[in-house]
Amino acid sequence: DALVKPLLYTNISGLEKLPVPEAKERFISAVLPAVLVAKNEIETLSIQMVVLKDKENWDETDSTFFNEIKIRYKAKDIDDLIFRIGTMPNSIVLAQAAVESGWGQSRFFLEGNNLFGMWSFKANEPRMAAGRTRQGKRIYLRAYPDLSQSIIHYFEILGSSNAYRSLRKERQNTSDPLELLPHLKNFSERRTSYTNQLKEVILQNNLMMYDEYRIDPEYLVAN
Repeated sequence: DALVKPLLYTNISGLEKLPVPEAKERFISAVLPAVLVAKNEIETLSIQMVVLKDKENWDETDSTFFNEIKIRYKAKDIDDLIFRIGTMPNSIVLAQAAVESGWGQSRFFLEGNNLFGMWSFKANEPRMAAGRTRQGKRIYLRAYPDLSQSIIHYFEILGSSNAYRSLRKERQNTSDPLELLPHLKNFSERRTSYTNQLKEVILQNNLMMYDEYRIDPEYLVAN
């Protein structure tokens, strides 16, 4: 069944005590609903921007909403913003989450719901200190209220950073995860070896089977 209940989990622990196959299965079962919730939110935002573009007269609420999202995505105008807002195949998100969190065993995942090792550069946002420094400076990583917020932030990074310009262009043409993977090389200092690892994780764990999974419409409210 490709229909998933949109359950959001926090503080997942104990995976290290399970046999590897079972630990991976538990990790996917916890993360996949969060992926689908995040994608639904981003897709809803995209629709809202298309509707706003077609609206002849904006009120103050429209302008405030647009400017807030425009800043988040570092967009030039509404057309550029619509182009930047997007998601990724479930298989890629699951593979990156698995690699970056050590299949749910990293401290940042366990304590901060941080699936992708996202850094924090703002003292006023929820974050946690890393156990190491970089060039003599303390490193901080983001902390999120639940897994879906970590994934939404991940999608925003892919939509806003110049490092993923080619990815944004390519996902207009294809949703094939193996075609999109090379455009994620800037996500890690390991570059091509990183994307090769993601490909291996996807294929070895048959993650593309989840690309057609979606939220059970019974839990969606029509606007």
